[in-house]
Amino acid sequence: MVARPEFEATFATLKDVLRRQAPNALVVRDLPGDFQIASPTLVDRIGRPLTLAMVQIKKSYVSFHLIPVYADQALAKMISPSLQKRMQGKACFNFTSVEPAHVKELATLTKKGASEFERIDLPWAHKRRNRRSSQ
Repeated sequence: MVARPEFEATFATLKDVLRRQAPNALVVRDLPGDFQIASPTLVDRIGRPLTLAMVQIKKSYVSFHLIPVYADQALAKMISPSLQKRMQGKACFNFTSVEPAHVKELATLTKKGASEFERIDLPWAHKRRNRRSSQ
């Protein structure tokens, strides 16, 4: 799929939000049009790092998924009406282009969400176990 030029710029802007506001997150995918980060300490039921956020170029838009918005009602209540209009589902925001005010708001939500994600009680999340070295 060939992305529209404005999608590339939107993707780059949103990817930068994730990199800057969640610097301790694990980068689990960094491909053209697909950037995903995960918790450095939480894993799912089968041991995969628990997804924190992602930005992806789709056919008609660029999607920005921020999982803490789904898991933390207080964080979800911080979303402005303007940004809520960009929501698709409970944790996804869709853009063809992104306004500076939305970038600023997503940066705030991402920073707060990333810092509190480790404390959110999710039934499918577990702390990563330290593996002992075999000596």
